[in-house]
Amino acid sequence: MLKQRRLIADQVAASLFEAEAAIDLALAKTARLAGVMPSLRADAGLSALIGQDAVERASEAIAALASARRAIVETHKELDLAKTQIGLGAVMFGDGAEKPPALSAGRKLRAVSQTAA
Repeated sequence: MLKQRRLIADQVAASLFEAEAAIDLALAKTARLAGVMPSLRADAGLSALIGQDAVERASEAIAALASARRAIVETHKELDLAKTQIGLGAVMFGDGAEKPPALSAGRKLRAVSQTAA
């Protein structure tokens, strides 16, 4: 059963890393597009009015991709929790790069008194 869970976790991890890479690549390429349009317009001696709508749409796409990146990062965090829940907490997936210290996943923690009320 542990072997099957490990195999499944490997497949999920591979898909997750592919999705993360695809979003990062799309974000980088879209940012490049948004950056090149104004400079090429200027090089061509065209009015700033030319292509303004395209620049705005590319900027919207960048914002959407940034949102998608946040969602896939949150998915990564949730899958890391699920990994522990299925007994694979000691197993590491990925390229070995050190992860940042665990953030409390948006949860506010507070100290609890050890004395009885």
